[in-house]
Amino acid sequence: MLKKGIAEFIGTFVLVLFGTGAAVLGGGIEGIGTLGIAMAFGLSIVAMAYSIGTISGCHVNPAVSIAMYVNKRLSFSELAYYIVGQVLGAVVATGVLKIILSTSDMAVTNLGQNSFGALGAGGAFLVEAILTFIFILVIIVVTGKHGSPEFAGLVIGLTLVLIHLLGIPLTGTSVNPARSFSPAIFAGGEALSQLWVFIVAPIVGGILAAITSKLLLDSEA
Repeated sequence: MLKKGIAEFIGTFVLVLFGTGAAVLGGGIEGIGTLGIAMAFGLSIVAMAYSIGTISGCHVNPAVSIAMYVNKRLSFSELAYYIVGQVLGAVVATGVLKIILSTSDMAVTNLGQNSFGALGAGGAFLVEAILTFIFILVIIVVTGKHGSPEFAGLVIGLTLVLIHLLGIPLTGTSVNPARSFSPAIFAGGEALSQLWVFIVAPIVGGILAAITSKLLLDSEA
């Protein structure tokens, strides 16, 4: 289980560093653009899926791991190792990004934290729950008994790109509590006060996806 936790640490570190790093260092929507940011997150998943995927399944997302636990693909003790690895990986990634910005004499106020934007709490919650539902539904189905394991990493990565194309202009796209937790604790202020939505909504969306995939799409063996 420790090996799986370490794999999740590495995978989440890569996802958060390259995803939020591309957004921050690339100048956001006005710079690298929505597609560029979306590709950074999606390609990070593809790279990790075909490396650490053989060890841990490359969840790199507590909402994914909780969904897998709901569908009995993980034990509770495995879930604990996964989530600890994911959160620590995210925190270290944001710490590294902050060091890069500081040593480059760049502002450290933007670390890729999520925001309600113009949506408010209710709108942001709805967006994040729906986007996470779609993302995790795809993950569970393509890794389930009717899926194609050899293509799973590519499909999941491209789905994350799709999710980001809609979500970035709205909330910055979380669909991942670890990805949101880390920038928020470093940035503080509004990001920290809004963090609960980006933790709870993805978990709700993930649980609904787990139930739907099992009962409606017959994903489980």
